Amino acid sequence: MAVSAEDKKRVKGMGFLNNRGTDRFSGRIITENGVLTGEQLRHIGEAAERFGNGQVAFTARLTVELPGIAYEDIEPFRAFLAEKQLETGGTGNKVRPVVACKGTVCVFGLYDTQAMAAELHKRFYEGYGRVTLPHKFKIAAGGCPNNCLKPDLNDVGIIGQRAPAFDSELCRGCKKCGFSAACPIGAASLEGGALRIDGDACNNCGRCAGQCPFGANPESEVMFKITLGGRWGKQISHGKALHKVFTSKEEALDVIEKAILLFRDQGKPGERFACTIDRLGF
Repeated sequence: MAVSAEDKKRVKGMGFLNNRGTDRFSGRIITENGVLTGEQLRHIGEAAERFGNGQVAFTARLTVELPGIAYEDIEPFRAFLAEKQLETGGTGNKVRPVVACKGTVCVFGLYDTQAMAAELHKRFYEGYGRVTLPHKFKIAAGGCPNNCLKPDLNDVGIIGQRAPAFDSELCRGCKKCGFSAACPIGAASLEGGALRIDGDACNNCGRCAGQCPFGANPESEVMFKITLGGRWGKQISHGKALHKVFTSKEEALDVIEKAILLFRDQGKPGERFACTIDRLGF
């Protein structure tokens, strides 16, 4: 059946994007944090065979798209997904689906990124689902300073941190220092028989924690660095970090909420958060 431009726009708001040159659509399935159960994956595969062209594609923001869906099958498709607590969406001038790296299971991950993303999803993707913003707003949760997820290219980025803890009283100035050997960027070194840490070079990756056999560098608490105003696309902008690194997850989430509200109230229609920051000043 022929689909009007008005109907294409309407279903786009539900997460169905028109396949170029056709009257078929890709249904965008949301994941809270990039994680699906085996049962849900099997259900998605069945949905692709039943309603689409049999293919399943994964997007850069950890959503799942099934192409080739006919307009008249959109509602039956959504009902079928709901049987396994799956839904479509993720488009429009609003908070977009949250992305997270594999920090939950990664050997370098400093905190549970998947749990963080699920909390961000409920509070901001679902909680602000009816809030129209000047433009799309993207949030990314990265587990460590390796920045595999590139959090600073999102409107808001969260980066796990663990500053090195060092007790000079316990340091014995060993010729072979486990602390300095564990530092991947050379920020810790022995000088005159004592350990020195270059605070400007250290990126708080936490790799050194617990490496001293005499307990001179115990594990420290996890912290969260937040960057604002990142953007990827035709015009690239690297997000700038707030001066404060947050030790409280709740405080970090409150800051994210304030950023969204600032964008809602001060952003001009059609401009990204990076442009709003440039116009107002960081």
